Amino acid sequence: MKKFFIKFCKLFGFEILDQNNFSSPTLEKKLNENLSVINEKSIILPLGEVKITKKIKSILIILRMNTDIQIWDQNRKRLFEYPKVEYTKRSINSLIKSIKYFKKKYSNINIKTIIVDDNSNIKNLDTIRKIIDGNNVEVINLDYSKYRDKISKQKNKETFANLASLLQSFEIGKEFGEDLIYFVEDDYLHFEPMLEEMVTSYERIASQIKKDIFMCPSDYPYLYMNNLTTNVLIGSKRHWRTVDRTLCTFMTTKNLLNKYWDNFYKNCQDRHDPFEKYLNEIYFNEICISPIKSLSLHLTNINSSYGLSPFIDYKKLWEENKIND
Repeated sequence: MKKFFIKFCKLFGFEILDQNNFSSPTLEKKLNENLSVINEKSIILPLGEVKITKKIKSILIILRMNTDIQIWDQNRKRLFEYPKVEYTKRSINSLIKSIKYFKKKYSNINIKTIIVDDNSNIKNLDTIRKIIDGNNVEVINLDYSKYRDKISKQKNKETFANLASLLQSFEIGKEFGEDLIYFVEDDYLHFEPMLEEMVTSYERIASQIKKDIFMCPSDYPYLYMNNLTTNVLIGSKRHWRTVDRTLCTFMTTKNLLNKYWDNFYKNCQDRHDPFEKYLNEIYFNEICISPIKSLSLHLTNINSSYGLSPFIDYKKLWEENKIND
C-alpha cells in the first residue's frame, strides 16, 4: 500500500516528506540533501515547493578585463597590494571554478563566457589565455575607435576606456544574450557555488514574484551604512535582500536589458556621479537583490564601502585561487 501511495504521489507531482526517517520517498533523498530540481521545482524546508516558471536555458557571462589599472579614478591600492594582473588571474580562475562546479550538476544549461579585454600587453594576455584554455571562453579586444562618437570626452584615457568597455559589454549582451546575462568585472573573487546559487535563486524568486529581476553576487558594505528599509527573501541556499543600488557586476535577463536599453546606454555616455546613475534608476521599477552572506568578494581597498563583504575569510579565498605560472 505504501509503495502504491508513493507511485500515486509521483504520478501527480506531489512530494512526500517523512520527518520520522528524515527523507523524501518520492524524491528518494534525505531531507538534508538538495531537494530542488532545476527548471522544475524549488523545495526549501520548511517553506515547501515553488513551481519554476522562469526556466533557464542559457547563461552568457561577459567579463570586463584590464590587467594594468589598479583602481579606476583612485590613487589607492587593493587588499594584499599586488599588481593588478594578479587580481585578474585569480578572479578569472575563481569564475572558471564556479562555472565547472555548476556544469557538473546542470550540464544541460549552455554557458558561454566572453572577456572584453582593455588592450592588455602580450605577456599578460598570454597568461590569461593559459588560464582560460579549454573552458569555452572567448577574448574580444576593446576597440576605442568604435566609441569615440558615442562617449563624451573624458578627463583621461582610463575613464574613457572604462566607459567604452562597459558599453561594449552591454552591446555584446544585447546582441548575443538569450536568457540570463552576467556582467562581471575582473576584481571579484567568487566562491565555487556562486553561479549555482545565483541561478537557482533567480529561478525560485523570479518564479514566485512572476517577473525578471536583477541580482548582485556581493554583500557590499555600503548596503549597511544608511539604514535603508529592505525586504528579505529566501533563495536556494541563503537569504537575499532587496537593494536600490549596484555596481557594474550583476546578473539580469535579456528581456530586462532590452526593456531598459536607454538606461544601459546612457550610463556609458559619460562619467556620472554615482558612476552607475542610470543603472540605479532602473531599480525604482524593478527588483534587485544581493546575497546574505556574499557569494563573491570585491577586492578593493580595505577601507572602501564598495568592496570587502563582511564575515568572509579574505585570505583563504585569495589563496585558494592562486595561479602557479
